[in-house]
Amino acid sequence: MTETGGRRTPALPAGRWRRRMRVLHDDLWDFRPDPLPVSVWLRWLPHGLLCLAAFGVTLGGTAQLGDDGHLRPGAAFVIALAQGGAIVLALWRPVAGWWLSMAGTVVGAVAVHGRLAMVAGVTFTWPWTAAGIVAHLLVLLLLALRVRTRVSAEALALTALVTWLLQGVWGGSRYQPTGVVAVILSTVVVVLGAALRGRRVARAELVEQTTLTTEERARRTLLEERSRIARELHDVVAHHMSVISIQAQVAPHLVEHPSPELVENLAGIRQNALEALTELRRVLGVLRSENPEDPYGLGDPGTGTAPDAPQPTLDRLDALIDNTRAAGLDVTAEVSGVVRPCAPGVELSAYRIVQEALSNALRHAPGSRVRVEVAHGPDGLRLAVTNSRPRRPVPPTPGAGHGLLGMRERAAMLGGRVTAAAAPDGGFSVAAFLPRDGTPPASPPDVLDPPDPPHPSTTGDQTP
Repeated sequence: MTETGGRRTPALPAGRWRRRMRVLHDDLWDFRPDPLPVSVWLRWLPHGLLCLAAFGVTLGGTAQLGDDGHLRPGAAFVIALAQGGAIVLALWRPVAGWWLSMAGTVVGAVAVHGRLAMVAGVTFTWPWTAAGIVAHLLVLLLLALRVRTRVSAEALALTALVTWLLQGVWGGSRYQPTGVVAVILSTVVVVLGAALRGRRVARAELVEQTTLTTEERARRTLLEERSRIARELHDVVAHHMSVISIQAQVAPHLVEHPSPELVENLAGIRQNALEALTELRRVLGVLRSENPEDPYGLGDPGTGTAPDAPQPTLDRLDALIDNTRAAGLDVTAEVSGVVRPCAPGVELSAYRIVQEALSNALRHAPGSRVRVEVAHGPDGLRLAVTNSRPRRPVPPTPGAGHGLLGMRERAAMLGGRVTAAAAPDGGFSVAAFLPRDGTPPASPPDVLDPPDPPHPSTTGDQTP
């Protein structure tokens, strides 16, 4: 504890002092090269001017120390050469140049100190000579332009401390003090250099950020184009895989007495085609996800669902219905029958069919009441989504019924069927049946109903 003005203030622990001294040592005992960059417009002209200034400091310092300080020519030249050489050294190693400038100033002040009283009729500038001040100001400017502000502030503080020790503590007689002027000018130079460095760093960060933004925009554009190509490729491949699946299903019925091997191979071909379609749809779901936190459009980013999470199943039907209710529809749901495990493709297709039907009701039957029914039977799933007459005018929405086509394609792929028809009360109803294991019955499935005429509550263009 230390006492200050009658109050006790806690002294800094020894460990904290050691850490601070270690930081100071690391900052000011750094002799790594840090060349002054070439000017954009002036190229090497600043370097040439600084070298010329170093030459002038060396000549001026030699004359001042030799004539006014009465030092020997050799000693005066060495001290002046150190001060001028510090400017040149600071062009490549700013911290080392600062140390050399300080050393030249201290050695010169000590060498002249004993001759201050011997000089008659001449008042010598001490402890800083005019040449020494010019040299040190240039060194501090070069230092502040290329090191952190903390390092330049530490150098300035040590400059002021050495000046105070020489002029305030040691002192002398018959000299003109220059310590205050040197410290004030050094402070101005350090502040100026730190400001210029901060401006240069800010501009460099701005350029870097602009470059990163441009690269990010280009990368995003590339990814969007790749996603579009992938979706188009999915449509083409999915069409052909659907054809292969249907042909493999129909082929045994084109032969009068197909062999068991033929039936087995064709069933394997159909099963492989269905699995490939399922994988294609899974990849497409990832590519279509524009919100990484909510890839399936459930409207609940807090779940943290990743875009590569498993595809939604009927287990997430409650979240889908809650999201639709939040959008303004009165939705009721009923699940009947014994819940049995279904094939992944069946679960996914059932979820998408309900999702598309709710989406169409939300867009084309605003304010209506919607009822969702899911019936689990021994042979498969039966789905029904029915909406009442819209309570508000339906805004015109361009579309060609692609949503219904997508439902029918999903059901047909699994051997099921989808029907859509207008309800007597002015609403609309979508019903679907999906086999439980995703395998169509042995007999060819019935031909699906032809596409219904467009209806205000279903003419959406959202494809599942």
